[in-house]
Amino acid sequence: MSLTAAASGLVVFLLSVSVVQGLDGWGVTYSSTEICAVKGSTVEISCSYTYPSTWEGSVNTVKKTFWFKQKDGEPVDLTTVSEYAGRVEYLCENNICTLRIRNLSESDSAEYRFRIETNQAGGTYSGSPGVTLSLTDLSVQVERKDSSRANLKCQSSCDLPDDDYVWYKNGGNTLSGTSSLQVDFNYLDSYSCALKGFEDSPSPSVCVTGRDSNTVTYTEGSICAPRGSSVDISCRYSSNDCITSKFWFSPERSHQGQNPSQPEDLSEDSQYAGRVQILETERGRSTLRISDLRDSDSAQYRFTFKTPSFEWRSDFPGTTLTVTALQVQVITETYGQPYTYAELKCHSSCSPAGVSYVWFKNNEKIRDQTRSSYKGWIQLADMISCAFEGHEKFPSPAVYAPRRLSLSRPSAEIREGSSVTLTCSSDANPAANYTWYKENRNPDLPLLSEGPQLVLSSIQSSDSGQYFCSATNELGRSRSVNSFINVKYAPKLPSVSVSPSAEIEEGSSVTLTCSSDANPAANYTWYKRNRNTQLSYFSEGQQLSFSSIQSSDSGRYFCRAENKLGRSTYTNTFINVKYAPRLPSVSVSPSGEIEEGSSVTLTCSSDANPAATYTWYKKNGHADVPLLSERPQLVFRSIQSSDSGQYFCSAENSLGRSRFENTFINVKYAPKLPSVSVSPSAEIKEGSSVTLTCSSDANPAANYTWYKEDQNADFSSVNEGPRLVLSSIQSSDSGQYFCRAENLLGSTRSESISIDVKYAPKPPSVSVRPSAEIEEGSSVTLTCSSDANPAANYTWYKEDEDSPKASGQIFTITDFRAEHSGSYSCGAQNKLGRSNSTLTLSVVAGSSTMIVNIIRTTLVVLMLISVFPLSLWMRKKNTRTHSTTGAHEPEEIELDSDPEYENDSHTAAQTEDTEEQEDMV
Repeated sequence: MSLTAAASGLVVFLLSVSVVQGLDGWGVTYSSTEICAVKGSTVEISCSYTYPSTWEGSVNTVKKTFWFKQKDGEPVDLTTVSEYAGRVEYLCENNICTLRIRNLSESDSAEYRFRIETNQAGGTYSGSPGVTLSLTDLSVQVERKDSSRANLKCQSSCDLPDDDYVWYKNGGNTLSGTSSLQVDFNYLDSYSCALKGFEDSPSPSVCVTGRDSNTVTYTEGSICAPRGSSVDISCRYSSNDCITSKFWFSPERSHQGQNPSQPEDLSEDSQYAGRVQILETERGRSTLRISDLRDSDSAQYRFTFKTPSFEWRSDFPGTTLTVTALQVQVITETYGQPYTYAELKCHSSCSPAGVSYVWFKNNEKIRDQTRSSYKGWIQLADMISCAFEGHEKFPSPAVYAPRRLSLSRPSAEIREGSSVTLTCSSDANPAANYTWYKENRNPDLPLLSEGPQLVLSSIQSSDSGQYFCSATNELGRSRSVNSFINVKYAPKLPSVSVSPSAEIEEGSSVTLTCSSDANPAANYTWYKRNRNTQLSYFSEGQQLSFSSIQSSDSGRYFCRAENKLGRSTYTNTFINVKYAPRLPSVSVSPSGEIEEGSSVTLTCSSDANPAATYTWYKKNGHADVPLLSERPQLVFRSIQSSDSGQYFCSAENSLGRSRFENTFINVKYAPKLPSVSVSPSAEIKEGSSVTLTCSSDANPAANYTWYKEDQNADFSSVNEGPRLVLSSIQSSDSGQYFCRAENLLGSTRSESISIDVKYAPKPPSVSVRPSAEIEEGSSVTLTCSSDANPAANYTWYKEDEDSPKASGQIFTITDFRAEHSGSYSCGAQNKLGRSNSTLTLSVVAGSSTMIVNIIRTTLVVLMLISVFPLSLWMRKKNTRTHSTTGAHEPEEIELDSDPEYENDSHTAAQTEDTEEQEDMV
């Protein structure tokens, strides 16, 4: 056996514990099968349950659970039974459910069962057998020890524990203790006991002596009466002494006086004036009748009396009156339009026994409806109420669907960030539940909130819109009219759109639109960032339009939105105007004079968007040289004179092409190796006009100087200028010439050129060997020399003879005789002319020999005088060039006509040096 907590009531469990297990997963397990409890206390009956997760192939979920006691074969939920009204409560969680019944009365003795109902047809189960509840009264058993002492025992038919009791003596609370009490008593004393926690349900008072003593016993511990009715509260009292005063009082009312310990006679209480009667229908019985009951009359009422030697104390519990007001409770409902089918229950906190009910619809009595429940179709405008029969003037408040729905909102301007409360109210019974919605384009309106108030603690612009509320109770639903919430707010961060959204080309029409969410509508201001990164005012208005946008309009634009509530931060967008290349510009680096071999860079630049690609060209007459480079820079690492010329570049992008006018690159350079030309280019003849021309590639143009090699192999300047003109050239002008070309950057000389002047033979010179006197029989050699170009051919003649004696430069007479004496002439001839020279030979002996020697010496001297310059010039010429005259040696000639003439060149060669100082003949 066990006992629940005293606050929950005394419960005794028997030894047998029942486990009820059904089939197919259904089952109910009760904590005990039998429970005994004391009247007036509270009992708790518990069970656990199971059910299958699927039923006939479908998901099985619990829809309802309840406790019942069998009545007319149908399980009826205890919460709907009038006699349990206000006293029954279910405590269910995690498949464990407890039935709690308060203020137990004799009629509560019954078998209680637990039922499960699921969402599937046939998915129900009741745990059987159930739990049997038995009720008992407390009583005091007296065992007298002697005339003044006795043992008292508080007992019942239930096996109760031995502690947690309260004892009363003569209406006063004496002590708490166990079920047994030992007392010293007076013969007029009476005792009563109660369970602790349930002091309002004591046992009847018992006289210790068994004779009449001071007692008060109430007919009922509790009474339920409807509001507006009358109630009788009775008690029996006794005393062996003469009662001097007696009255009814309520502890709750007494405590409102100045002295709470002194009870106040209800007949003197103004609250009960005209409504209280004390009836004494028989001796020792008093009845308190209260008429026109009010809710405030719910209280405990007690009786007290006095004798000359005794006063019944006020602690002993009396009768508790509960004034009940009927309420119509909606048990089930099925919504329809415009009707709702409902089951209604006429409900009160307590139910008087044996009463009948009256039902009203729209203040008219419904016929043949006397039960506490009513089922029927109810329109939205219907009002249903109930009353106890015989107390029709005191009906319950009517129940009806929500009506006169109103929505209230702040009347002042609503600003973003403020707190806004919308209140929905309606006239409804039962009280309506409120649901808030916001209109949108979605037919399935999302639920915003539940409750009579919708609080937007920090309202945002997005909260603007049409709001309405719906009021719903068990009998119907009603909807309010829409209320527009217009949230005022400063402009949000603007957004900027550009039209057209594609690439912006110069000359096109472009519109920038600034948009900001603002209420009231915003005013817009446009700014443009300047080169100093500062913002400068540009325009006002939501749109900024360019009818023919230019490249100069490119840049970052900012807009700001403003209204009376504030201004936004800046939002910017970059406008990138695309345009074809402008006329390119060309720069040359270095910018000064360009010298050959230096590094030169030509840079082409053009204002273009997108950036241009560049191509370099060089003029070639009337035609353009093909592509030189495809970069903005044309680089000459080591520029050459050949790079001089007209250059131009073209700049091109997807929008067009532009070309720069020609840039002239003038490469300065030192003279190149000069070239020398001779005019006329034919053979140069003495006396003709000859022009030597020197030319050299140079920039700036070269200055020219002519040089000729002199006799000392040195060169001396003979002229300045590109041309050297020899208007009547002489043989002396023959020689080695060169020119020198010079400018600021350097100088160079040409290769030497040989000028070979052709001329007829000069008058020859004749020499004789030996140079001394010619003796008869000796050998004589005559040599003829003449300056000529080309070299002369020689012919020898003797006077008075027509045919030549010999040809060649040397004429030898091997055996000179007297007949050989005479005048000889030498003829020098080339293609340009002829020249002669004559000498006389004679044979001498003795003095004659001296004469011959004198003549010979004279001839030699004359020959040397004429030949020396020519031989000197020829020697110099042969050392530097290949002269045409130097290519011929003197010829050795033999005279065939006369054997006495002998060509003896060898002899002549041997004697030339030794005899050149001798006199010529």
